[in-house]
Amino acid sequence: MSETTKPRVVICVGDIHGFFDKLQNLWSNLESTIHPSEFETATVIFLGDYCDRGPATRHVIDFFIGLPPRYPRQKHVFISGNHDFAFAAFLRLLPPPPDGSPFSEGWKEYEASEDREGWYKGDVT
Repeated sequence: MSETTKPRVVICVGDIHGFFDKLQNLWSNLESTIHPSEFETATVIFLGDYCDRGPATRHVIDFFIGLPPRYPRQKHVFISGNHDFAFAAFLRLLPPPPDGSPFSEGWKEYEASEDREGWYKGDVT
């Protein structure tokens, strides 16, 4: 790398959990805080857990789908979190566990912490 070449800005975002308004606020803050020339070429890594607690998972996913056309010079990386895998299992998009048990068995150990964790229990939109 020459002295005139700046390294690419890397932004990591995790645990959105269906809170679209918070994602929008974060994105606006990033846009206004990072120099435009650096923001437009940044690598943005989303660390998973896009769904589950908040009411607007669909809007979060739509936001992600809209990023490449809006920011064609950015690099976007999407990693699935445990909540995303659970959602995929709920939608029957994953093969069943090899032992034949339902996916819900793996989440029983977390039932006691649902109130503390604040998992979304409202209507699905």
